[in-house]
Amino acid sequence: MDNLTAQPRTGSAGTPAARPVATTSYGPVRGTIEGDFAVFRGIPFAAPPVGDLRFAAPRPPVTWADVLDAEVFGPIPAQAEVPSSAVAPRREPVDDGRGCLTANVWTADLAGRRPVLVWVYGGGYLAGSSADSGYDGAVLAAEGGVVVVTFNYRVGVEGFGQIAGAPANRGLLDQVAALEWVRDNAAAFGGDPEQVTVFGQSAGSAGIAALLAMPRAAGLFRRAIAQSVPGTFVSPELAADVMATIAAGVGAEPTVEGLSAISPEALAKAVGALDLREYADRWGAFAYGVTPFSPVVDGDVLPATPWEALRNGASRDVELIVGHTRDEFRKMLAGRGMLGRVTERMTEDALSALAPEGYRAAFPEATSEQLYETLHSDWLFRMPSAHLSRDHTGRSFRYEFVLEAAGALGACHGVDVALTFGNLTGPLVEKLLGPQPNAELVRLSATMRKAWTAFARGEGPGWPEFDDAGTTWVIGSDPIVRSYPEQLSANLWAGHDFPCLPLRSSASGRKGSTR
Repeated sequence: MDNLTAQPRTGSAGTPAARPVATTSYGPVRGTIEGDFAVFRGIPFAAPPVGDLRFAAPRPPVTWADVLDAEVFGPIPAQAEVPSSAVAPRREPVDDGRGCLTANVWTADLAGRRPVLVWVYGGGYLAGSSADSGYDGAVLAAEGGVVVVTFNYRVGVEGFGQIAGAPANRGLLDQVAALEWVRDNAAAFGGDPEQVTVFGQSAGSAGIAALLAMPRAAGLFRRAIAQSVPGTFVSPELAADVMATIAAGVGAEPTVEGLSAISPEALAKAVGALDLREYADRWGAFAYGVTPFSPVVDGDVLPATPWEALRNGASRDVELIVGHTRDEFRKMLAGRGMLGRVTERMTEDALSALAPEGYRAAFPEATSEQLYETLHSDWLFRMPSAHLSRDHTGRSFRYEFVLEAAGALGACHGVDVALTFGNLTGPLVEKLLGPQPNAELVRLSATMRKAWTAFARGEGPGWPEFDDAGTTWVIGSDPIVRSYPEQLSANLWAGHDFPCLPLRSSASGRKGSTR
């Protein structure tokens, strides 16, 4: 353990304990020593988003003079639950007055100058927090001599609801504020602010894709790793109609004034009661997704979709790894209770609403359910991810994760996250990967961590850049480099731009069905 500046204190049992202190731009913080690392949790990077700041852009926190205890995670953002998304919200830690916009740091050397990996969690823009045990940064930090940072951002209505009188994309603005905090404070924790890599999965990787397109995020990171990028970005009109529907569920107007009197918990409950599929007549393709929120292409915070922005040269100086799992949508089918229950009518409706021409002919041996799953995997995650690497004008590297989860879930959405961090135990991990990590999982996790941290150090991930041949690192029991395994789908989607999704009709209160 290198250069961990410490100050003595008396532990809760009365025994002396040495705890490291770092001085941030807002005040000093005292963390803990855990093995070979100094760990700091619950450091405010923005003011609590409550009261007049509830639906506002993040503001700097109030500075402090006394050493702030940074031993436990800060409170999590308000969580929503939509059963069909298979996302389970958490309710703790409780608010300690610091608010939810806090960061956490794992570092082995407070006096060092190490690359920084900054994690952006997923959760369908509905749930998630940096307090999740799966995002503990110790194993990853030990792998490659990096500093690991995780942080909270607002989700659900609080972070992504399109509310009159409030800025759009507050969750994305929280991510920018966290990265600004990393820029200003990385050195205090032994990190190099010139060597920042953002990495994230699902909604977190959509945040990263958005950051690549956002002028206010320019210069805040040098590299990015986007795991399973969702392709749904929406217009202000569509987002406003979704928010109006949610607000109507609690008898309020979709304005700052109308919603300020409604608790986050009540709004989260209204979100949980929403069935997207009942609004297909107005929301079109968006109703086939798994969440009522997505980043809004508002022309200000987010001026264009990531694919359009990257094609026009945005973030060309940022190196990018992007990829997906093979069976992305399988877990969503399971979460909806639809495995073995997809009908031909459902598949035909989805093909009509989402698919480019030629899908049925391209997969002639597929059953209705297999075609339904392939289409949703492609539309939601696989092709958006593939297009992001294709459209980036800077250096990009593509991967596909094919190691199968336990049971019938295949190489499903999210199965790669545990291997990314090296945290191979815990209830969710056990559900996906089995109760005991076997030698294959341990070995593959080490291989992935080695690639991710080498990339963060500027050495490249260990496989060739994406090129016209579709060069892809295929991550299975024995990872190999080959042409893109999903080229058949890629050919079908070659001319699709993943545009900003519009509101189909602003007039009716009628409901359609995708069933």
